Amino acid sequence: MLSAFISSLRTADLRRKILFTLGVVILYRAGATLPSPGVNYPNVQKCIEQVQGGDSAQIYSLINLFSGGALLQLSVFAVGVMPYITASIIVQLLTVVIPRFEQLRKEGQSGQAKMTQYTRYLAIALAILQATSIVALAANGGLLQGCTLDIIANQSIFSLVVIVLVMTAGAALVMWMGELVTERGIGNGMSMLIFAGIAARIPGEGKSILDSRGGVVFTTVLVAALIIVVGVVFVEQGQRRIPVQYAKRMVGRRMYGGTSTYLPLKVNQAGVIPVIFASSLIYIPHLITQLIRSGNSSPGNTWWDRFVGNNLTNPADPVYIAIYFGLIIFFTYFYVSITFNPDERADEMKKFFSCS
Repeated sequence: MLSAFISSLRTADLRRKILFTLGVVILYRAGATLPSPGVNYPNVQKCIEQVQGGDSAQIYSLINLFSGGALLQLSVFAVGVMPYITASIIVQLLTVVIPRFEQLRKEGQSGQAKMTQYTRYLAIALAILQATSIVALAANGGLLQGCTLDIIANQSIFSLVVIVLVMTAGAALVMWMGELVTERGIGNGMSMLIFAGIAARIPGEGKSILDSRGGVVFTTVLVAALIIVVGVVFVEQGQRRIPVQYAKRMVGRRMYGGTSTYLPLKVNQAGVIPVIFASSLIYIPHLITQLIRSGNSSPGNTWWDRFVGNNLTNPADPVYIAIYFGLIIFFTYFYVSITFNPDERADEMKKFFSCS
């Protein structure tokens, strides 16, 4: 692996792509630690330490993980890549509902460019919505429950609007950076930024486990994490190869066809999309409840408030696990049925045979 990395650095084109990707990742991490204007950064750090492990930290743990810890810190990149990913999923799902989108998907590069433009517009709208929700929760104490310190110093309308605009601009900048990495860097840009955010939290989480549980538990977690990574890569790279045999046919004096190939079917066709979509949906009831109750941490009197407060705020709760698992299974089947259409694959194979 080391020799392959060194040889890639010796190639000018690969070296330029690697350095460009590293530069974008560094800028992304810098923006993830830069506080938004009007946010009391010392109080935010104190509140995070106070509520560490509480319900408010648990319910936003996955979203905060995707943003590299920027969400709870109310940084410029607090919204992160989630609006763009959610918009991409929604646009792909709408291809089944809206005939115009399905037509654009079949038009090739020009249609794909139009779909990308629609995705960007929707991502900005979702970024405004998500930034508004985060700022509203931070202002009324619902983001970091249990902390009495003022996270936002000036809670005037103008100050809150400025924070929302800054976070929205940060989400647009992250979207642009991800697209730049895809075009000029290495791999998928959004996946690289998500990985950078997750990897940035690994040392802190590892130190926390080492300090609280000891070296034996820390070593066990490292071994388990390594086994999980190997298993995920193995499943992700796995595919079922369906053999395809093209019949021979005469066109004029030339013989065409007669070739053997295979149709690769990935084992994990949906990837991480169902997990992201399920995590986005499962925290919406808690978010709406907190906005309605103005950040009150105790469950309300209605059955809905009690259900959300007792079951949808703790990832270790059996009801939470069951709902989360069900959403992942549902979106896996739903997403695969949309992205992989056997009839379309058959038409593509017929067109290939007729053109060959």
